[in-house]
Amino acid sequence: MANLVIKVENLSKRYRLGLKEKQAETLTGQIINLIKSPWENLKKLRELNRFGLVDETVFWALKDVSFEVKEGEVLGIIGKNGAGKSTLLKILSQITEPTSGKIEIHGRVASLLEVGTGFHPELSGRENIYMNGTILGMTRKEIDSKLEQIIDFSGVEKFIDTPVKFYSSGMKVRLGFSVAAHLDPEVLIIDEVLAVGDYEFQKKCLGKMKSVSGSGRTVLFVSHNLEAVSSLCTRSILLEDGKNIFQGNSQAVVQRYLKNFSGLANLQKVWDENNAPGNYPIKVKSISISNTYNEGVPIGRDEDIEIITDFMLEEDGLSINLSLHLYSMTGECVFNVFSQIPPPKLNSGFHKSTCTIPGNLLNEGAFSVSMMFVRDTSIILFELEHILQFELIEKKRLETNWYGKIPGFIHPKVNFKIHE
Repeated sequence: MANLVIKVENLSKRYRLGLKEKQAETLTGQIINLIKSPWENLKKLRELNRFGLVDETVFWALKDVSFEVKEGEVLGIIGKNGAGKSTLLKILSQITEPTSGKIEIHGRVASLLEVGTGFHPELSGRENIYMNGTILGMTRKEIDSKLEQIIDFSGVEKFIDTPVKFYSSGMKVRLGFSVAAHLDPEVLIIDEVLAVGDYEFQKKCLGKMKSVSGSGRTVLFVSHNLEAVSSLCTRSILLEDGKNIFQGNSQAVVQRYLKNFSGLANLQKVWDENNAPGNYPIKVKSISISNTYNEGVPIGRDEDIEIITDFMLEEDGLSINLSLHLYSMTGECVFNVFSQIPPPKLNSGFHKSTCTIPGNLLNEGAFSVSMMFVRDTSIILFELEHILQFELIEKKRLETNWYGKIPGFIHPKVNFKIHE
């Protein structure tokens, strides 16, 4: 019987949120608030750490999560954005402390949680390998024996003596994964490493994770790529609103997760002025898929899909670019498109963007839309993640005996003929 490597019991993590100050609408009210503010601030300071009080400022990132992982097991952790996945990994990696609960981990832990985590930007890739290895408790002799394997696997050998600050995000994550996977940890914790890198690197990652688990080590793998979770992970857990709502065989957990999206369509989001999302100098009024469709009804695959975004600028002369990501419901990014490059300079006030996805491009299935708001092509102001969902169906079946779904995320209409 395999040894128990990780045991988590009733793990919880809570944060106290900062809320926007309530503004008085009259001059008299503002003067009264000004007089009261020192006493209110003192009261807030005293209550800052009183987590026993349950109010609107307390947010539970995790609530009573329990699970066990055995030696050699690959555990998948899935869930929507904000479900608590990254918080759980940060606690297991001892980056942050839990509010309550108990964790037992037997063995050395290596974590790859964010692109370039733990790298010193002024040091070269080679120097960072030694620094990371030392942090993980390796001797210089041990690192020397693994160095060539790490560099070869990462694919950045040309730049290994270049400072990491000049690396792209893909190069950083390739080197970070290579270091974490080759320094022989008993527990390898990975958060969305497959989101960065080309197909060849992703294939190498999956192969390495399989070999790591095959040698008796344990892997915790968080990903939105449900295909990878199903094929790689022996078991999985599903987090929702900080709670572990389902765990078991990976295929069963993935099916349970996808069931939440079954028949789901969220074609419109509208906000009033008080709760409009955004960061200065931009606020979003609404984002929607053309209102010719009925909520909850699948769209014909041959129909154009128009995504409309209404937003407001609070400053003149800004160069704003919108970046749309379309995702499959198994987590793969189908494509990413931008508005005008270079972006136009806009005046303050209300603006509208439209993005049309042509019919006969996407395949049948469920998709989600994320919209990123960017200043000057490189400064990300904020992102509406998976804000819209829609489902496409084939309304005009081909005149054949085939009634199943064509493989793939796209099914373009192309000129394909047989000639004499």
